[in-house]
Amino acid sequence: MSKGFFVVAQNSNSVDYIEQAYALALSIKSSQKEVTGLTVMTNDPVPKKYQSVFDQIVPIPWSDLAYNPEWKIENRWKIFHATPYDETIVLDTDMLLLGDISDWWNYCSNFDLKFCNRVRNYKGEIFYKDPYHRLAFNENNLTNPYFALHYFKKTDPALIFYQALQFVSTNWKECYKIFTPKQYQDWLSMDLATAIAIEITGHYESVVDNVSPLEFVHMKTALQNWPSAHISWQDAVPFVLNSNGELVIGNIKQPRLVHYVEKNFLNKKIISKLQELADV
Repeated sequence: MSKGFFVVAQNSNSVDYIEQAYALALSIKSSQKEVTGLTVMTNDPVPKKYQSVFDQIVPIPWSDLAYNPEWKIENRWKIFHATPYDETIVLDTDMLLLGDISDWWNYCSNFDLKFCNRVRNYKGEIFYKDPYHRLAFNENNLTNPYFALHYFKKTDPALIFYQALQFVSTNWKECYKIFTPKQYQDWLSMDLATAIAIEITGHYESVVDNVSPLEFVHMKTALQNWPSAHISWQDAVPFVLNSNGELVIGNIKQPRLVHYVEKNFLNKKIISKLQELADV
């Protein structure tokens, strides 16, 4: 069965998500032992110098539904239909893979669908419930999926879930009123839409479980337990991507998957180091 990573990359007025996908592809090629292919779904032009690192570049199926000029997530339920793989791990573009995750593929292959349900900060402290950004989840007793890291097979159960996700994504205001009356959130979030789709399909433990190896370091500043949550983490703590492909933040070597969040992290120096590590 074919396996590969998949991202959605739609540029906004302020962020080059194609460049982020390129950096992620480089990190995959330098860190993975078995699965090294990344497919990007986009309608944006991909510079020729980037194209060789992608497994495939696929267009957004049907029409482009994105309406928010800065945060284009409305097309993400189409991933199931766009992936060329039998087994897919979906990532956000602003991530780097720093270590081999072959064991993740082995674990997830036992399931049709599996979501990450926890994150860590750079110090390794774990969050099963985010007390800062996920009030709607916590107050309405929803599961805690992260769309930014999940796995699925091309199977009927996964298709049914993605059909539910399509329904929630295209009718999110009405769904929020029913499933999240407390801490009502007036914008579409794929994480919250995913949690509601889990409620609709009744999957629960089959798609989210505490023994799953899926997790990532989340660099949102509120999760770092600093006195101020409104600073840039890059200004608050030293960091380096070294010649061994290790991202060291505050003298702590980070584990395999890091969500760096802040778009200006991806500067020319970081990209150059990733190109060197991937031998591109």
